[in-house]
Amino acid sequence: MDPLEPLDAAMMTAELLSDPLHTAALLILSPPPDAGPGYVDALYRDALTATAELDPRFRRHPHVGLDTAGLWMWRSDHSVDMRDHLQRRTLSSRADREALWELISTLHSERLDRSRPMWMAYVIDGLPDGGFAFYIKVHHTVVDGVAGLKLIADAFSTDPASRSMQPLYAAAPAPTARDDGGSRGPLPNPLSLLRATTNGLASGVGIAGRVVLGGLAMAIGRLADGTTVLPIDAPYTRFNGRLGRERTFAGATFPKSRIRAIQNAAAVTANDVLMTVVSGALREWLGARDELPDSTLVAICPVTVRARDHVTEEDRQANLFGLQLCPLATDVASPAERLARVHRSMAWAKHQVSVHGPNTTMLLLAPSIAATVLPPIVPFSPRARRGYNVSISNVPGPPSRLYWNGALLEEIYPVSTAIDGQALNVTMCSYADRVTFGYVSGRRVIPDVGSLIPLTEQALAELETAVGTTAEET
Repeated sequence: MDPLEPLDAAMMTAELLSDPLHTAALLILSPPPDAGPGYVDALYRDALTATAELDPRFRRHPHVGLDTAGLWMWRSDHSVDMRDHLQRRTLSSRADREALWELISTLHSERLDRSRPMWMAYVIDGLPDGGFAFYIKVHHTVVDGVAGLKLIADAFSTDPASRSMQPLYAAAPAPTARDDGGSRGPLPNPLSLLRATTNGLASGVGIAGRVVLGGLAMAIGRLADGTTVLPIDAPYTRFNGRLGRERTFAGATFPKSRIRAIQNAAAVTANDVLMTVVSGALREWLGARDELPDSTLVAICPVTVRARDHVTEEDRQANLFGLQLCPLATDVASPAERLARVHRSMAWAKHQVSVHGPNTTMLLLAPSIAATVLPPIVPFSPRARRGYNVSISNVPGPPSRLYWNGALLEEIYPVSTAIDGQALNVTMCSYADRVTFGYVSGRRVIPDVGSLIPLTEQALAELETAVGTTAEET
């Protein structure tokens, strides 16, 4: 048995008393043109009886006990019963996307069984026009969201004629060496970033002190124009409360061309546009409930930048990934001004990671993270200011259309992790010519999470009007 990494072990222990820490993806597919009425039946049957070798990560489960001296260890299962991990759900003949979102909400609420490998896959049929879906749920200690997207991309093909393809959970061929230093890798989510930086935090303590002193004057200027915020300066909102047992999920999809048009017109990044769209949707949602704070909401989000000369040789060959706080300018009525402020905030965040490195910036964020995730677990905790309100990530997905045994992968929806104190997670994912939004929360926090979808469309349309572009469906 192999020991879990320290952060993974901490997550397993914390999960005993708090929220489940699994992440998931929803894949919506259309059957191949020659598919018959029993296509999904055969697909499910073949998946249950497939003889493909399982990915080693899907054979093991965490174990702690007297035989491990109280330490979390990985225990491998030589025989995995696929009936424990692969199930089928069928929507009613009149089901729409709202019915699919409700089913995903229910499935995402269920904890994974710790006594066996911590993953589940569901085949969902009954979608319009013969469509079907895969919902794949994996614990963060097994596969994080970024590795999960790579797993999906590796299992699919760009060739619609390809057949006899292995299931998503099958062991992939050995990876080939990259010659680009990983510079095109996708952006990690907050949990995977935390795992990556825990080993280097100790060396960053002294640096952090110099950063605080050396950058104080510049930071004061940035505070004045709303580019950054103090470590514990986010207004309390319902998103900072307890989640409850039940999850809610809803998704939205838009053509990339609409995002790109705004990006080019305003001379900002695509991520700036997506962040501002979320900001506009949350502003409207809270305002309609008379809950919009006077000061701006704050997001915690991953950022990626090219490494600077003073960092290690290993880092110089790749991108630097870090976590930063981003004021969302929800206190600003003008969509154009919100976009400008978010752009400045993200540029400042990237500058901080580039100059100081991910370990130091993560260390400086520790008070903000603690002030957000710890109060909800303390009885009678006051509704005081927090470090941030919402987690927002943008994960680049496969750039080309993909197929699985002839079935076209139409859409990829990220279904991420929400926890107490961080009770709303918004993750965007690009795929081919589309970008999707996945909203995950708790039913007691946002019972009508689907109401965010038309508000997301509204926020995007308002940005288009503000910068002078038009909604062009492709």
